[in-house]
Amino acid sequence: MFSYDPYAALAELRPVAPLELTSPDFEAGGPVPVSAWSASRGGEDRHPTLRWSQPPAGTKSIAISCFDPDAPTGSGFWHWAVGNLPADLRSLDAGDGDAASLPAGAVVLPNEARLQRYIGAAPPPGTGVHRYFFVVDALDVEAIDLDGDETPAYLGFNRHFHCLARGVLIGTADPAER
Repeated sequence: MFSYDPYAALAELRPVAPLELTSPDFEAGGPVPVSAWSASRGGEDRHPTLRWSQPPAGTKSIAISCFDPDAPTGSGFWHWAVGNLPADLRSLDAGDGDAASLPAGAVVLPNEARLQRYIGAAPPPGTGVHRYFFVVDALDVEAIDLDGDETPAYLGFNRHFHCLARGVLIGTADPAER
């Protein structure tokens, strides 16, 4: 397993306030639930339930993503990226994370499979345990200009400059388990 933490590196560039991010579906640092695995690996392609604390004053929108920095690509693997969620949102129930399942105005960007929804964990055999970074950012803008064709990295770039607070919850998946 790799040890690189992309969000720790971002915090060195621009520190932001912490948000507490939790899930009743798995413990921080523990395995993601079977439902959060890819259907091709016996899962359901459903993101876990996510809950976060009150963001700071000035929060105008929320962005959420799931990223696997341990994918054998040299650039990681984006499983899910959503921008322009309402600022008063404090949780998301487990689901497929497509636009129809999210509050009005949310923009879901294509993941690495080019699907505009959450795609579950599917670490290839022989690549060790992978980490899945579920991240919630409280932003100081009501919306990032997105038409839905941008990459998750584009959203991440814009999140970086508008982030007031960030919550990170890391789950794992071992390819030997599925």
